[in-house]
Amino acid sequence: MRPSTIAIDGPAASGKSTIGDYLADYLGYLFLDTGVLYRAVTWAVQDRGIPTEAEDQITRLAQGVEIEVLSSTAADGRQNTVKVDGRDVTWKIRSPEVERDVSPVAAYPGVRRALTQRMREIACKGHVVMVGRDIGTVVIPDADLKLYVIASADVRAERRYVELMKKGKDVTYDQVLAGIHQRDRIDSSRATAPLRAAVDAVTVDTTDLSVETMFAEIVRLVNQYDRVGREQGG
Repeated sequence: MRPSTIAIDGPAASGKSTIGDYLADYLGYLFLDTGVLYRAVTWAVQDRGIPTEAEDQITRLAQGVEIEVLSSTAADGRQNTVKVDGRDVTWKIRSPEVERDVSPVAAYPGVRRALTQRMREIACKGHVVMVGRDIGTVVIPDADLKLYVIASADVRAERRYVELMKKGKDVTYDQVLAGIHQRDRIDSSRATAPLRAAVDAVTVDTTDLSVETMFAEIVRLVNQYDRVGREQGG
């Protein structure tokens, strides 16, 4: 009676991808960080020199571009391998340039419709942990278990800053913090599928949690669901 579809939402760098990856491994499920799809489209927009204001062009690109999200193909810390039109862009989509433009691109209704359909096709097969910003509210609102992961902006900026520094990126903490605040504003105020917790989601605040404590809490929630399911079934 374990949950077959698990939706995890939350703002940038809240820890939702770390939780999702761990949970998928724990359950033996597919892990899909849906943000990589929006990042892949954003990278493709930049690669083709399309202005971020060109909504119609970007929507057509999202509808037709070939995006593959595969199991990791390299031992370099990646959770998945992401390809756009056959090109490995796994780390390119994590650049500050993509980080800067992904929220405006993801806010376009046509882009969200195109990628939401791809996500639903994956989710309908079950045994999946799906992470994003509107998974529990829009993509799979009937998910068995919904989590909403949050953390303070300062902690989220520190996490992202350390991540970028390890990859040799030339960026300051203040720049990263400003980017976090900008993404929060765009994601929570967009007209289509704004970032918010589903009414039946369990909120997990990771601000003061160690990785070990965070994982233990997530496993507890999954086991609690399992126990409730067995009781209802019995």
